[in-house]
Parts: sequence; C-alpha cells; structure tokens
Amino acid sequence: MLNEQRLVDLFCRLVRIDSPSFGEREMCDFVKAYLEAIGLSAVEDGAAKALPGTAGNLLVKIPGTLALPPLLLCAHMDTVEPARGKRAVLHPDRRITSAGDTVLGADDLAGLAAILEAAASMLEDGAPHRPLELLITAAEEPYCAGAGAFDFGTLESKEAFVFDLDGDVGLAANRAPTILSFTAEIQGRAAHAGFSPESGVHAVRIASEVIAKMRLGRSEDEQTTVNVGTISGGTANNIVPERCVFTGEIRSFSDEAAEAELEKIRDLLARTASRMGGGAILHSKKHVKAYCTRPDSPAVQHFFRAAADAGLTPRLTSTFGGSDMNHLAQHGISGLVVANAMRNVHSVSENTSVDELMAAARLALSLMLLKE
Repeated sequence: MLNEQRLVDLFCRLVRIDSPSFGEREMCDFVKAYLEAIGLSAVEDGAAKALPGTAGNLLVKIPGTLALPPLLLCAHMDTVEPARGKRAVLHPDRRITSAGDTVLGADDLAGLAAILEAAASMLEDGAPHRPLELLITAAEEPYCAGAGAFDFGTLESKEAFVFDLDGDVGLAANRAPTILSFTAEIQGRAAHAGFSPESGVHAVRIASEVIAKMRLGRSEDEQTTVNVGTISGGTANNIVPERCVFTGEIRSFSDEAAEAELEKIRDLLARTASRMGGGAILHSKKHVKAYCTRPDSPAVQHFFRAAADAGLTPRLTSTFGGSDMNHLAQHGISGLVVANAMRNVHSVSENTSVDELMAAARLALSLMLLKE
C-alpha cells in the first residue's frame, strides 16, 4: 500500500538535494542508496563522461513475477536553475511550494518520487507484476542530453511512460515535436563609420534583413514555430560591424517541416549575405525528433486502464516540449509523457500538492501492476 507520509518525506528530501543539470552527483548517489534500501540495484552508465557531467543515467531492472512483456517508467534527476538551496514548504492546505527564491524542483522530482514510492510499495506488498525497467536520466533539461548519451540497446521494454508533464494527473501527451537550434554567423567587412562607411560590409544589417524576412512565430497550420532568441555583433559605434551572430530554434510536430524551415533560413541567409557582399554560415543541431503515439496503440490503452484503476480521468494531449520520450520513440519504444504532479514549472512559483503526489504515485503503481 502506498504510504503518503513516506512519499512526502521522500519528495521533500529530494528537493533539498542540489541537482542542477550536469551536477547531479549527490542526487544520483541518494537514489542509488534508496533503491538499494528497498532491495533494488541501479546500474549507472558512462554518460557523465560523455556529457560531460558529474553523474550518468541510472537503469534499474526488476524481474517480473508475471509472464508479461516488460514495461519502462522514466523520470529525470536534474532541475533547472535557480535551484541551489531548494527547500519544500508544506502549507496547511496540503500545497507544497518552494520558499520563493528557487524553483521547487517538482520538475521532475515529483515524478521521481512517485516512481520510487510505487516501486517500494509494490515490493513491500509482494504484489504480482510484470518485468519492469526504471530509467532515471541525468541532464534532461538541456534538450535531453542525458538520454542522448544513453545506450538504448540495454533496454528490453517496448513500452514506456515518462513522468514529466505538468497538468492534472491523468493527462498524457502522445505527440511531441522535433526541436532544432541554429546559429547564424555572418561575416562582413570593417570600416570607419564616419570616414569611409561605404567601404565596409555591415554584418548587423545583413542579419537584420534576414531576420525581417524570416517567418517568425507560429505557422498557419499551428504545427511549427520559429524563433530568433539572441543577436550580437559589432565592437564600437564608429566601426561598421564586420561580424554578427544570431541564434534561434525551430519546433515542429513534423520532422520534415522542421528540416524544410531550416533550409529556408539557410538559403535566405546565403542569398542575402552574398547580395550585400558578405558571407554567412548556418550551424544547426537537432536535439530531439518528433514522434506521435497512435491513440489506438497498446501503450495508450494501457495508460487509460491504469489511470482508471488509479481513480483518475485519463486524457490525451500534445506537448510542444521535448522529453526523454522523444529519444525512446526513436529507438522503437512506444509510449506517453504523463502528468506527474507539477505546476508552473521552470519558475519560482512552481508547486505541487500532497494529493497530486499521491495521484502520481497511484498511477505509477497501477502501471507497474497491469495484468495484461
């Protein structure tokens, strides 16, 4: 049986541990020790060196007592800044917030606590269950870097549930986008802005013309977004700037549309720079690739059954954020990102509640105990 006090104590303890992206060593050691205390063993991979960071990803394999296909539950151990010196404040109405000067870290410590409590309860009760795998990733917040360094060949599961979505527990996202980032480097020619501006090639002007012609914001079909987030260039007010750099990102539910948008930017940049006598290079990186889990898939059906068993109202949605599920999907694993008792994430007003934590733990336990 799930233990509410143990769950709340665990969540508050996790919150007190500083675990910024690429700095999760203390969190990783704590989770290993917790798992060992409930009779489980976690294997840490070599992602720390590849990232680089202080901790790798943890994989736990729990042998099944039922002859059913294995199932994977996933959460991440890092939190966004400001996250140093976090503490959880339990209010009389059962809400849990930070002290107001840091994030709470419910993203994703609420998901991690729910999974750990569910595993402890299942083992404590000796409940029959299928083979299970628990994947606890490092450095998820910076475009799922930890999962990107994970060896998916070590997994046996073909179905996964990633506890990493805000909203009411019972909500699950079956679709997420490709996320591409890009950096445009523009080379002009320096000249004195007062004595000989005509001999220069204005790199900032090239960038300005390109950005003015880009289709920024949301596409008409609402499938794709394009943004320019930073721009820098020039060295002094009396010098025609010879260099300018701007950066941005593309998100799309269609991987092909994201790539096509990137090529439009590349072509526009090259043509504009050439026409104005400069040069340009566009660098890009695909962080995660879009996926869509069909509503009639076994993973969705299993989620609806488990949510109902947990006394929840299951619903499907889309998310325009990436998660470890993006990487899992690219390795033949079908699944969903499920809401896990976190709200107002990535802000100092982030919060959860005891009731929501219990709901997330009930969902995790119901998924673990699915009989078909």
